[in-house]
Amino acid sequence: MEHEINGNTILLVGSAPNFPYGTMDDIEAIAALGVKCKIPVHVDACLGSFVVALTREAGYKIRPFDFSVNGVTSISADTHKYGFAPKGTSIIMYSDQKYLDHQFTVTTDWPGGIYGSPTVNGSRAGGNIAACWATMMSFGHDGYLEATKRIVDTSRYIEAAIRKVDGVFIFGKPATSVVAVGSKVFDIFRLSDALCKLGWNLNALQFPSGIHLCVTDMHTQAGVADKFIADFKACVTEIMKDPGQPVEGKMAIYGVAQGIPDRTVVGEVTRAFLSSMYYTPARK
Repeated sequence: MEHEINGNTILLVGSAPNFPYGTMDDIEAIAALGVKCKIPVHVDACLGSFVVALTREAGYKIRPFDFSVNGVTSISADTHKYGFAPKGTSIIMYSDQKYLDHQFTVTTDWPGGIYGSPTVNGSRAGGNIAACWATMMSFGHDGYLEATKRIVDTSRYIEAAIRKVDGVFIFGKPATSVVAVGSKVFDIFRLSDALCKLGWNLNALQFPSGIHLCVTDMHTQAGVADKFIADFKACVTEIMKDPGQPVEGKMAIYGVAQGIPDRTVVGEVTRAFLSSMYYTPARK
C-alpha cells in the first residue's frame, strides 16, 4: 500500500471485514501508514459493523479497528445489514468535525434560496430514518450483543465443519460472519450450483474464484446450520466423484467472465444488460 501512495492519494481504506472473503484488514498498520504520510484513513465496516463492534464483548478476539486506533478518521456502517433496519439507511462517522464539514452540500446563490444538504443534493425519505431509529431502539445494546453471539457462534461452527471436508478450503480466517470457500480440486461454482438446487443461495466470488455464506440471524435457528453442513458435505462428496467436470448453466458465466483479459468488455456487457432492463417495446 505504501508503494502505491503518490501525490494524488487522498485516502487510505481498510475493511473490517471485507465483503467477499470475510477477512479483516490490518487496520492498525494502515492507520499507522496514514499517520506517517498524513493521509486520512477510512474503515469500511459496512458489512459487519453491528457484529464486529460487539465481537470482543461477546467473548471473541478481534484486532482493533475503530477510533481507538490512532489514524482512523472515518468509519462506515450499514444499518440495514446486521443492524436489521430497512434498506435505505447507512451511517458514516468521523473522528473530527473538519471531515464532516466536507460532507455537506451548500448552495448560496440558487434562485430557490439558500440550500443546504447533509450530503449530496437531493431529498431523502424520513420514513427510512424513523424505521431505522425504531429498529435500533427496539434491539438496544443487549439485543445486538445477543445477536452477535448467536451469529459468530454459528459462523465458527460452520467454519470448523467445512475445514474438515476434503476437496475444499476456507479463505483466510473469517473475522465475524462470512465464511468463504474455494477449491483446488474442482470448479467451486459447481458446488454453488449444487447447493442452490437445495435452496442455499451463496454469493459467487472472483479473483480468486470462490463462494461465501454470509451467516445471518436466520442461520442461527435450531437445525439450520446442521442442515447446511449436511447438504454441503453431500454436494462435495457427489462432485468429488468426477472433480474434472466443467460447471454448467448460469454459474459458468462467472468462470468465463474472469477469463476475459480486457475488463472493459465485461463492463460493456454489464451495461448492455442494465440498459435492456429499460427497454420498452414500441406500440404497434
